[in-house]
Amino acid sequence: MNQEEIKSHIPHREPMLLLDWAELAEDSRSHARFTIPEKPFFCEGHFPGNPIVPGVILCEIMAQACFPLFMEDLPGKLALYRGLDAVKFRSTVKPGDECEITARLVDHKGNVYVCDAQLSVAGKRAAQARITVALVPQE
Repeated sequence: MNQEEIKSHIPHREPMLLLDWAELAEDSRSHARFTIPEKPFFCEGHFPGNPIVPGVILCEIMAQACFPLFMEDLPGKLALYRGLDAVKFRSTVKPGDECEITARLVDHKGNVYVCDAQLSVAGKRAAQARITVALVPQE
């Protein structure tokens, strides 16, 4: 799915739509890609002269990349964070970097979904997390 197709499934819009492309692969994993803009708003002041993508943004990129895993249950609902566990940051991500994200569904009970995700740049793992979301009715 390209960005326009992604928008038909999740409510995020620019500048907080942090996926360029996503798919549910035959291996039951989601695969996604996002290229960090050259001058992203979230790097203003983080850090002057040495912009680094904040860890919380990397978590949001990974969380958004999980949506294909529960896409069929999304209509009329929002996926809201319930938890972030086992978060690790292994290397910095900078403006212009192309992020490759993979995620897999670990558990699903009722409206709660638990996913393991990892984000890599140039084949090197930069971040990973266990992400728990709850699907709640959209108001």
